[in-house]
Amino acid sequence: MGKCLVSSTISPLTFYTKPRSILPLNHPKLHYPVQSGLTIKFQSLKSSKSTRTFCTRAVLSEVPNQNKFSKIGASSTGSIPSKHLLHVVETAAKTGSEVVMEAVNKPRNITYKGLTDLVTDTDKMSEAAILEVVRKNFGDHLILGEEGGLIGDSSSDFLWCIDPLDGTTNFAHGYPSFAVSVGVLYKGKPAAASVVEFVGGPMCWNTRTFSAVAGGGAYCNGQTIHVSKTDKVLSFWDILKVERSLLVTGFGYEHDDAWTTNINLFKEFTDVSRGVRRLGAAAVDMCHVALGIVESYWEYRLKPWDMAAGVLIVEEAGGTVSCMDGGKFSVFDRSVLVSNGVLHEKLLERIGPATENLKKKGIDFSLWFKPENYYTEL
Repeated sequence: MGKCLVSSTISPLTFYTKPRSILPLNHPKLHYPVQSGLTIKFQSLKSSKSTRTFCTRAVLSEVPNQNKFSKIGASSTGSIPSKHLLHVVETAAKTGSEVVMEAVNKPRNITYKGLTDLVTDTDKMSEAAILEVVRKNFGDHLILGEEGGLIGDSSSDFLWCIDPLDGTTNFAHGYPSFAVSVGVLYKGKPAAASVVEFVGGPMCWNTRTFSAVAGGGAYCNGQTIHVSKTDKVLSFWDILKVERSLLVTGFGYEHDDAWTTNINLFKEFTDVSRGVRRLGAAAVDMCHVALGIVESYWEYRLKPWDMAAGVLIVEEAGGTVSCMDGGKFSVFDRSVLVSNGVLHEKLLERIGPATENLKKKGIDFSLWFKPENYYTEL
């Protein structure tokens, strides 16, 4: 079957932190509801598209947005040029995905790390291929792989977080929601990321490649991507409603209080949204938020290799990242909430208190899987 493993080229971009919208040329007049305390201003801008002469940028002065939440991306990539670091990240993810593609239609050799937690030979072979790329380019960097654990010198400022096959259960069943995820941290913060998602299904497998570098934007197959409702003409009240959103969550293998809490959140948001999906691959779920096809994703007890790439791709696509209690996020945290930004605070109205209740029950939300002696700026 054909493959679509495309590397992106990073070029300087102009970023807009406020929602933009393009109006149809035949739209004679705008009519928006009047709400106390809300000011809407319009500024006319030249459009980059030849078919349109003008677009408008709307400024909502008191709408909850991502500005109150701290950025989680690295402020720099240190001594390594960002383009070079991203190139190696993309090459590593592509190399791992080629291993997975070779095995995708073949019988699986499955073993278990837990009662239902699967691992296949493909996970291990993909990680080995990724490690070879990283070591060839950066032999002194620290590496944290899902299968191989911690490798290298903890004095390095760079930590690679590798999930060679995110969504192994889906892969084992031939269900199309799994990926290869490679993210690299600089002093504890995501600096560059690539996720190769497998799409289609048996007899028609293909891939699409997501990538991002801190401060450089997010891409899918080389094209810039944005979270939802940042450049579409919709009622400004629509973008604030959970009722008009498609959401995603996930559940771990340990069926404890955190699992039960999230089952309840799943039920509650299913009642008030367009639906809540559970696909089973965290990196894929976050990339879907970045792509703008879903509005939010949350989950408890993910590992650094599950999140390091996806959170940066979301943020660089214009989204917001926090812990599920609303606190500042790091990849060593035990919960994550990502969204298109405009819905973040609304979601936290329910997710935040539920998470605080877990803390009161004694559920541990301290940092985990942080390598000893690894320096961070968290």
